[in-house]
Amino acid sequence: MSDLKIPTPDKDQPEQRLMLAFGLMIAVLAVTTYFMPKQPDPAPPKPAETKAATPAAASTPAPAAPGAKTPAGPAAAAAKPGEASKVARIEAAQEQTLAVETDLFRVTLSNRGAVARSWVLKKFKDSKGKDLELINPKAIERYGFPLQVSFHHPQTAEVLNKALYNGTLSADKLSVTFEFFDGTWYGKKTLRFKPGSYVVDVASEVRAGSTAKPHLLAWRGGFGDFTVIGAAAAQKNVYTENGGLVIKTADTAEKEPQSNRGRFDFAGMADSYFAAVALTEGRDFELHTFQDKAPNSIDNKEDPFPGMAIGGDAKNEFRMFIGPKDTGLLSSVSPKLAGLVDLGWFKLLASPLFWSLHWLYDHWVHNWGWSIVVFTILINFALLPLKISSLKSMKQMANIQPEMKKIQDKYAGMSMKDPRKQNQNQEMMDLYKKHGVNPVGGCMPMFLQLPFFIAFYNVLANAIELRGAHWLWVTDLSRPENWAGDLRVLPILMLATQFLMQKMTPSTTTDPAQKNMMLIMPLMLGFMFWGQSSGLVLYWLTSNVVGIVQQYFFNKLGHSPAAAPAVTKSAPKKK
Repeated sequence: MSDLKIPTPDKDQPEQRLMLAFGLMIAVLAVTTYFMPKQPDPAPPKPAETKAATPAAASTPAPAAPGAKTPAGPAAAAAKPGEASKVARIEAAQEQTLAVETDLFRVTLSNRGAVARSWVLKKFKDSKGKDLELINPKAIERYGFPLQVSFHHPQTAEVLNKALYNGTLSADKLSVTFEFFDGTWYGKKTLRFKPGSYVVDVASEVRAGSTAKPHLLAWRGGFGDFTVIGAAAAQKNVYTENGGLVIKTADTAEKEPQSNRGRFDFAGMADSYFAAVALTEGRDFELHTFQDKAPNSIDNKEDPFPGMAIGGDAKNEFRMFIGPKDTGLLSSVSPKLAGLVDLGWFKLLASPLFWSLHWLYDHWVHNWGWSIVVFTILINFALLPLKISSLKSMKQMANIQPEMKKIQDKYAGMSMKDPRKQNQNQEMMDLYKKHGVNPVGGCMPMFLQLPFFIAFYNVLANAIELRGAHWLWVTDLSRPENWAGDLRVLPILMLATQFLMQKMTPSTTTDPAQKNMMLIMPLMLGFMFWGQSSGLVLYWLTSNVVGIVQQYFFNKLGHSPAAAPAVTKSAPKKK
């Protein structure tokens, strides 16, 4: 799978699948209603993206003594490379854990490898109602804990990742320092937390003897909410390149890990609503992407989760944002960080839709479900001129159905290879021209509405405000409905209203085969929306209800096309 940049989406993104499905349905509608007769050398890789390789080890002199807190520190600094084994060791006698808790985080760290064993967001719950754990518990045994040291392949950091670091918690209990030295290998990691902030200051240093060792800090097995359906599919690695967001899925590293280095604004990993990214401030930075297969929390099926390793220098120092993808919050940390909220192809349309929806919630409705209902009604009435235009085109098509039927009967029974069959298309075009009919006029408004749907889909799919938002019986508008177990009321209501609206809309054809084909559309929509978020289904259901009301008045006022007159099927002409 290739890199994904805005505005070109990955081929597996839901946005593109939805556009393809709607495009196919609209194409079927146009062809069956107006045209269907009754008879039957690769580009070279980008410089910024290369497969993980073994760089030449840096040969810079060792920095200041690692053991500044022990009497052996000065000796370590003065020791010659050949005398490293004589320097006193820095390590703990036994394994221990250190806990850091703020108003936002509850983090448990272990001196065994100087890693994070738990990283909880206290302000957010998972689908089971527990505080949100960002570390995948089912991937730890295979891939280790976050913040472990990672070297470029094939170097191994096993010594450092199994070592018992000397861990120190600051007096304010907001800063943790881990340090280790065995006479050859030296490692140091520091984490600094701040009250009221999702930003953590991270620093790491590694040396082997007198050689500074470029390294990365890894977070394997995915990141985010692992209790939701399709957690692996929603997770990806991200970084910025030339002002655009690049997305790396687990499939990118299916054959082998991938490495990207550049002057990124940020780099890390994210799911639909949360992110863990390093704020690189435009410095040279490295991001490795892995495919880590682990059981999911729903049915224990093996899913490919993305793993990451970030850093790349002998001394890494960066700020790391680990928290919700709230646009306002991200912008307050760094304006460029707001680019984490991916609104897709129609960003210019999606952004005002999002802020308008937010305004309705903040200033008027104060409930996200009802905000979606009200906003959908407003959108439908704003698009009313397009619907009226579509109905006029359908009425024109209905009026010329008898003449279209005569042309079809005239050429009935002829083979598609018969040269005379080509005359049928010409006569049909002449008929459209004579009556001023646009054969796709009824479908064009549907195409024009499609960007609004896709834009609103991206808004609802990325708005963390909908996560855990209630509406009537729906407990979370960001997830598929689970009020009655496997029975989902909203998708069933959506399917029923879709059939009703189609039945209320008079047909422009009398061909039973074409009418039956039109019934496929509600079924396709029902299938598509069954596993979508409740907020998106609510949007479409509301659109159907508004459409039914509008169609009722159109029918009463006589603006809808009359049903095509019944015609008898004539026998094929004999040659």
